[in-house]
Amino acid sequence: MNNQRRKFLQIGSMLGVGAVLFPFEMASARSVAKAKLSKFGIQLYSVKEEMVKDAVGTMRKLASFGYKQFEGFDGGKGILWGMTPAECKSLLKDTGADFISSHADVFKNLDAQAEQAAEVGMKYLICPYYGAQKTVDDWKKAAEKFNSAGETLKSHGLKFAYHNHDYTFKMLDGQLPQDILMENTDPDLVDFELDMYWSHVAGYDPLKYVARYPGRFKLCHVKDAEPEGGNAHDRGVLLGSGEIPYSEIIKNSKKYGMEYFVIEQERFVGTTPMQAAEENAEYLSKLKV
Repeated sequence: MNNQRRKFLQIGSMLGVGAVLFPFEMASARSVAKAKLSKFGIQLYSVKEEMVKDAVGTMRKLASFGYKQFEGFDGGKGILWGMTPAECKSLLKDTGADFISSHADVFKNLDAQAEQAAEVGMKYLICPYYGAQKTVDDWKKAAEKFNSAGETLKSHGLKFAYHNHDYTFKMLDGQLPQDILMENTDPDLVDFELDMYWSHVAGYDPLKYVARYPGRFKLCHVKDAEPEGGNAHDRGVLLGSGEIPYSEIIKNSKKYGMEYFVIEQERFVGTTPMQAAEENAEYLSKLKV
């Protein structure tokens, strides 16, 4: 074997080792990338007092914490908080965030709200509260209203979604109101935002419920509940300090169509809303999913 061929084989051997190691390193890099949630949002109601004082400044601050998605609410100034669509889009461009959705009165001036929402790139307008109903038929009528609102929003390129509280997870005449809504709404018109806290404190595993209706839950509220809490309405805590296993839930709920993970907190013990928003963002950014 001449020297030139020997050198060629030696180089080939070294490259062979690299060829074995390189895919492994790439796979490891990909697994690390997949281990973190790349985007998550915040329901602006979590910092409602700050929004009232300075909506634009508050949204800028939240974006600096790592939030890439905003979900709004109507605090009396409309779903864009007094901003014109152009002003809102400029803010979103500056912060690198998306305004994905807003809670709103979807049964009043829906066309006007939908036009604003569509102009700034929202995907959803969401009914945040409907109230406990007295009969199964009342819940079926609610489903009809949801479908009707969904038709209107579809004409604007948006979609309707319903955000649950614990009352839809309380049995009524042998039926679960949440099931009634799921089964009597048109999937082409209506999606759902699962508030995982409310399903959890009502006794329903949020992941198992999402799995029952794959593709219907596209958004969720991520908020934790303190262990052994008494009052279901008063158990909210910082993410990671409660009992809801979010790493498992987030990882697996994506398999069933979940796309948007929105942090919400309404109870603050030993912290402020903005401090909690920062800590919750840090928790979710490091969470292995």
